Amino acid sequence: MDFDTLPKNIYGIGLSYAGHINETASDFDPEGDPPVFIKANNSITKNGSQVKIPSRQTMLDAIEELEPNISETINQKFQSLPALLDYEVELGFVLLEDISAENLNDANYIPKIGFFIGNDLSARSLAVLGEGQDNRYDYWGISKSFSGFTPISEKIWIPNEFKANSIPCITIETQVNRVVRQHQMTSDLIYTPLQMLQAIHRKYPNKLLLKGDMVLTGTPGGVIMSTPRWLVRLAGMIGMDRFDKLTKVTSDEKDIAKFLKAGDKVLVKGEGLGSVEVEIVE
Repeated sequence: MDFDTLPKNIYGIGLSYAGHINETASDFDPEGDPPVFIKANNSITKNGSQVKIPSRQTMLDAIEELEPNISETINQKFQSLPALLDYEVELGFVLLEDISAENLNDANYIPKIGFFIGNDLSARSLAVLGEGQDNRYDYWGISKSFSGFTPISEKIWIPNEFKANSIPCITIETQVNRVVRQHQMTSDLIYTPLQMLQAIHRKYPNKLLLKGDMVLTGTPGGVIMSTPRWLVRLAGMIGMDRFDKLTKVTSDEKDIAKFLKAGDKVLVKGEGLGSVEVEIVE
């Protein structure tokens, strides 16, 4: 089955692989929901596309919608605001039917979903600005919503038979300029599709889960942005705020150079689900 229309909604799930939780020094509550956020549907692009690194003004315009007047503070504190563009290979699924709250409350419900491969590109500098905020994951959403930031494979795979909480057990991979950066089995996912859909409904109870909506299920370890746990503890002890943290991650030119830059070609793929490659441009 091919994608033929843009979904009304694209939902992202965060921190769903142990490796990524560890490399980001994040807390994990096995009884709680994973982070959930929304991506703009016009972020979707296909194989062979060029993806622009968002400019300073583009990023300021985006974050201003979420937090009015923050641009003034950013302009005062930061002469330079690099995007810190990062990759995230993800197994995605698309809803093949509308799903109601009653469905999600039914222990025997089996969602009808098809699967694809996507790259959840992220401007990490905007995500850092969400640190310590009550709506932190909304900052993740805007950091991942720029034009072209959701490259997806051209086809989706639909199982012959839908089974409870089943996913294709495949290896997913990211390559940057043909060098492997991520390589992980989807069997290591912490959450099931039904648990993800239930978490989405709890986060956005007034939004309908509609046929064609997409869910990106999270990325394994191996992304560029990583944070040692000792640094997180130190930041808490000395009272670093989000602007201090952004200063820290944007102050070292060697660290900045690790992120995606113009000319890089980023390919994500999954066994049996195809691949999608994009080129990063200014």
